[in-house]
Amino acid sequence: MDWDFSHVGIYPREKKGIIGILTSPMIHSGFSHLFANTLPLFFLSWCLFNFYRSIAPVIFFIIWIGEGLFVFFIGKPGWHIGASGIIYGLAFFLFFSGILRKHVPLIAISLLVTFLYGSLVWRMIPYFSPSNISWEGHLGGAIMGTLCAFAFSQYGPQKPDPFAHEEEEEEMEEYGEEEGEKAEETNTPDNIPNQTDANS
Repeated sequence: MDWDFSHVGIYPREKKGIIGILTSPMIHSGFSHLFANTLPLFFLSWCLFNFYRSIAPVIFFIIWIGEGLFVFFIGKPGWHIGASGIIYGLAFFLFFSGILRKHVPLIAISLLVTFLYGSLVWRMIPYFSPSNISWEGHLGGAIMGTLCAFAFSQYGPQKPDPFAHEEEEEEMEEYGEEEGEKAEETNTPDNIPNQTDANS
């Protein structure tokens, strides 16, 4: 049985390769290729959907399609397959998004991604990338992830406002003062009903 599904990958600038924009991330050359992509894809996807829950589906979709279009238009002739482009997109989004938002937990994720996958940057450069590796997919994913980080920087989790807590305390103090003034007005002599002496 022929297990080669590379023909549903991306073939740049050819009609037969258009479908690969959707399907290529699900196609791998073998189990070793699949296993190499599974762990980083799972971990980075978990980070995206856990820390950027409200915008995660949109980010994932844009990276998936954008990376595929990039390869289709600028890739070298041949079949391009694998999920590594999405991995690059997620890694670059998580890195730049955490830095831009200046929120400590998200910056920690940025640093963790750098520690685990910082060496990925070399596989975006043709000179350092083996001939059988789609550096175009890596570069396309990195570009899409970076663009998403900047475009969506005002959406999703944000750095807490350091003055928000102080404003809440001031509002509570003002509310307490108003309630105290109302209580004093209620207890003034003019508001106390006249009482008749029982012995008169």
